[in-house]
Parts: sequence; C-alpha cells; structure tokens
Amino acid sequence: MDLSVSLETLCRIILRAREYEALIPDTDPDEGSNPSDDGNVDAIEDDGDNPAEEELRAIAGDLAEDEQAEVIALALIGSGRYEAEEWAEALTDAAEEADDAADWMLGQPTFSTDLEAGMAAFGLSCDGLGTLA
Repeated sequence: MDLSVSLETLCRIILRAREYEALIPDTDPDEGSNPSDDGNVDAIEDDGDNPAEEELRAIAGDLAEDEQAEVIALALIGSGRYEAEEWAEALTDAAEEADDAADWMLGQPTFSTDLEAGMAAFGLSCDGLGTLA
C-alpha cells in the first residue's frame, strides 16, 4: 500500500486530534473567575474558539480528496471496522466520507487513537518525528 498523504501530515493530524479530543464541554460559558480559583479548568474547556479544531480543519482542507480518504480509511482500519487486508474496501467507504473529512474526523471520539492504530497495522509510526505524548 502506497499512501499519497505524507507520514508527517498523518502525525500532525494525530497531534491536533489529540488536543481536540482532550477538550471538555464548556461547563460555565459565563465564567468570570481567574485560573487559580477554578483550577485552570477553562484552559481545557471547548468554548468554540479552538485552535486545535481550526488547525485540524485547515489540514483536512489542504489535503486532496484521495489523501482525505486515506486518512479516514486508516482510522477505519484502526477502529477495527476493517482489517489491513481490506484496504481497498476501507478506502472505498472512506471516499464517501471525504467530502466532509474534517467533520468526520472531529465527530469520531477516538479518531487520533484509531488513526494511529491504523497506521500501525501497516507498520507506520510517528516515532522519531517529534513528541506526540
């Protein structure tokens, strides 16, 4: 299997998706306290102005349709919906989601984990490309 999308791009997507997935719903949108009073919880609340989401949308938007489908197919394999040997089928199904790739990625609660597992199924890893932890 040859990918059109680069390993660096896949790893960048994982990093931003992890940041996005770590956010919690905004529990008090009218919060007026300071960070030391509220345990700095506002820093991880999703208040709609989210740089991780914005960057993930930008990355997805910059990908060609075949690259978007590859990212989604890798996540489908990583989630267990397909086996690595079923790459062609996963890619076909992923192509149907590629029109709204960013929304699809953001709508999967374990997208970063699934993408990383899908990459691992093909012997791909972000090891050595920076810190993803």
